Amino acid sequence: MSQSGAKKILLNAFNMNCVGHIHHGMWTHPLDRSTEFTSLDYWTDLARLLERGLFDGLFIADILGVYDVYQNGIDLTARESIQLPVNDPLLLVSAMAGVTQHLGFGLTANLSYESPYPFARRLSTLDHLTNGRVGWNIVTGYLDSAARAMGLQQQLAHDQRYDQADEFLDVTYQLWEGSWQDDAVIADRQRRIYADAAKIHAIRHHGEFYQVEGYHLSSPSPQRTPVLFQAGASDRGIAFAARHAECTFVNGSTPQAMKAQVERLRQAVVAAGRQADDLKIFMGVSVIVAPTEQQAQEKYQEYLRYASPEAGIAHFSSSTGIDLARFALDEPIQVSGVQAIESVTKAYSGWTRRRLLEQYALGGRYPLIIGDADQVAEALIHWVDESGIDGFNLTRIVNPQSYIDFIELVVPALQQRGRYKTAYQEGTLRRKLFNQHDRLPERHVAARRRQLTDQQTLAGTL
Repeated sequence: MSQSGAKKILLNAFNMNCVGHIHHGMWTHPLDRSTEFTSLDYWTDLARLLERGLFDGLFIADILGVYDVYQNGIDLTARESIQLPVNDPLLLVSAMAGVTQHLGFGLTANLSYESPYPFARRLSTLDHLTNGRVGWNIVTGYLDSAARAMGLQQQLAHDQRYDQADEFLDVTYQLWEGSWQDDAVIADRQRRIYADAAKIHAIRHHGEFYQVEGYHLSSPSPQRTPVLFQAGASDRGIAFAARHAECTFVNGSTPQAMKAQVERLRQAVVAAGRQADDLKIFMGVSVIVAPTEQQAQEKYQEYLRYASPEAGIAHFSSSTGIDLARFALDEPIQVSGVQAIESVTKAYSGWTRRRLLEQYALGGRYPLIIGDADQVAEALIHWVDESGIDGFNLTRIVNPQSYIDFIELVVPALQQRGRYKTAYQEGTLRRKLFNQHDRLPERHVAARRRQLTDQQTLAGTL
C-alpha cells in the first residue's frame, strides 16, 4: 500500500480568530467550540491537537473591515458572526508556541494599513519567541469598509495595492536581512559589550509609498524573514507571488483546472529567477470523514441542518464587492468594474444566486471530500498527483471535531501509503517545509538586501 518515494503531503489547519470563518452557520452545532475563540485555552488546546496530528502549520486568516455589502449592512453578518467579531491573530502565537515544539504559524496581516518599521519588529519578536516557526501571509486587503475605517474614501486600485506591497516587502527585507549582521550580538559580560555597533546598519529607504530611515529594532531571529505566504491569483498577484512568495494558496474545482494554475505559477517563479520548487502550493479543502462511507454521508446531512448558505453568499458579496441580494435567484450576476478580489470576480461572473446557494450549502465554497478514511486519503492523493500541488489548507467545519476526525482517521491512512510524515523534522518552519535552509536562499529577491552599510542610500524598490 505504501507509495515509496512519492511526495509527502503538506498540511495546514485553516482557521481564524473569530466564530464564523469559512463554513458559516456551523457555530450553532452542539460540538462546535468556535464561540470560545476569546479563550486562550481554546487556542492552546487546538495547537496541541494539531501538533499531535503532525500538521505543518496553523494558518490563521484575518480581515480588517466588515462584510457590509450584502443587503447594504451588517445585519446578517452580525447574526451569523460572519468573521465579526474578529480578533488579532498575532497575539495568539506566543501562547500556542509555548505548548508546542514544532507547529508552524502562518499569520495574516494586511500591509496596506501597517507601517513596515514596527511591523518588522513584531514579526521578528514572534520568530524569536517561537524559535523560528512564524510565517506571514501577505495580503493587501479587498474591503472598502476597511479603507473607510482607516480614514480613506476607498481602497487603492487592485494593481496599485500590489505596487505598494512590493515596496513594503523591500523595506522589511532591508530591516530583516540587512540591518544586523549575523555576528552583531556578542553578549560579552567581561568586556561589557552586548552588540557591536559597527555591525548594525541603518536603512535609508525613500520610495513612492514609504520613507524609512533607521535601524531594525530586533536582532536577527532564527529565520530573519518569516516564511512568506500569499494568496493572490490575479495576473498581478501571480507576478507578486513569483517574486516574493514561498507558499501560495490556490483554489480550483477540478484537479485539471488546478494543474493549469500550478503550472502557470511555477513557470512564473522560474521566470523570476527562482526554482520551480521554491514555491509550495496549497489548496483549500474541506473534509467530512467517518469510519464508514455511510456514516460520513450521514454526518454531512446532519451538518447541512446547521449551515447557513445565505451567510456564505453574504461573505461572497464582499469578496466581489457586489450586493448579491439585489439579483433574482436565476439572474446572471455581473461582477465587472469592482476593486475586490479580482480572481474571484472573474471565476464567478455569470453565475446565478441559486447556483451560489447550492455551492454554499455547507456555508463555504471550498472543494468538499466526504467518505471513510481510505476514500478521503485517496482523494487527497489524487489532487496532489494530478494537479501538482504540495498540500492543503484544511478548513474547520465543526471545530475542533473536524481536525480530530482527520487526525484519527485520515492521517494514519496517508501514513500507511507513505504520503504523510510520521515525525517532525527539527529546525525552523522554513527548514521543515523546504528541507534545506532556515533562511531565504540567495536566489530570493530579499537576499539582495543583505550586508547593508551605513553609507548606502536605498531608493525605490528592488
